[in-house]
Amino acid sequence: MRVKRTKTGAIVLSALMGSVVLSGCGGDGESGAKGGDASPSTSASRTTGAREQGTVEVRAAYDKTAEAESARMTVDMKLSAKGRTITSDAKGVIDLAEGDSVMTVTAQDKSIEQRVVEQVLYQKVPGQKAHGGKSWIKIDLKKVAARQGVSNQQIGDPAQTAAYAKAITDKNVEKVGTEKIDGVDTTHYRVSVDVSRIPGGDQLAKQLGPTLPMQVWLDDEGRLRRQQIDMTVKAPASASAAPDGSGSPEQLKMTTVMQYSDFGTEVDAEAPPAGQVADMTDQALQGTGTQG
Repeated sequence: MRVKRTKTGAIVLSALMGSVVLSGCGGDGESGAKGGDASPSTSASRTTGAREQGTVEVRAAYDKTAEAESARMTVDMKLSAKGRTITSDAKGVIDLAEGDSVMTVTAQDKSIEQRVVEQVLYQKVPGQKAHGGKSWIKIDLKKVAARQGVSNQQIGDPAQTAAYAKAITDKNVEKVGTEKIDGVDTTHYRVSVDVSRIPGGDQLAKQLGPTLPMQVWLDDEGRLRRQQIDMTVKAPASASAAPDGSGSPEQLKMTTVMQYSDFGTEVDAEAPPAGQVADMTDQALQGTGTQG
């Protein structure tokens, strides 16, 4: 059976903020473990070997997670900009190969029912109606991605994770230690990816800086149990010019924690009846400064 790469980040992207969720890797540091009786060369060799093994495990983690086919998933996000902080969370089930999902998102005291089916996002806010009195709105994520190119959608789509993994070298991986996640033994890694070495890196670096920081916790089967991303995103000056005309770029600070459990759980994601859905794709594109 051919397993497609996970599209989890695209789900999180739209589920939480309708904004960017950056799937990358980061953090600097060196292992502090040293054998008391080992010679410097032996200690260095052991450290190098551990880094090489960690690199292999981190690179393989996303494909191994996708091989589980499905999982329960929770997402917690904190976004800070212009002195304001917004928190949101989501929980539900996800098809790790295709990206289809059924989730409940809570953001700014609102509960949103959400489905992603064949890369189309559907959302329903209880008690609210969309255009034409429709109960659901939809956004075609494929169209958003196509029109934005190497912009927000591509940053958030972990189909790009394979490219990130190839940019990880042995010196980019640090084993932090072992921890339990929901009672499951995991190995905690901190890694970093050179943005210039991934597709569209020159453009991404203008928003992200030189590296993408992330931490991952892998179970004994090499699957992701938790992923934490902490980064600062700089918006282009033209898109975030201050009211006084200074054009100073706005900075967004974002922390996203995704957690996985109950691998193999059933995912029943179906699109709502067409008559109950208002297409908001064009409005979403205009909201990101992109028009077709």
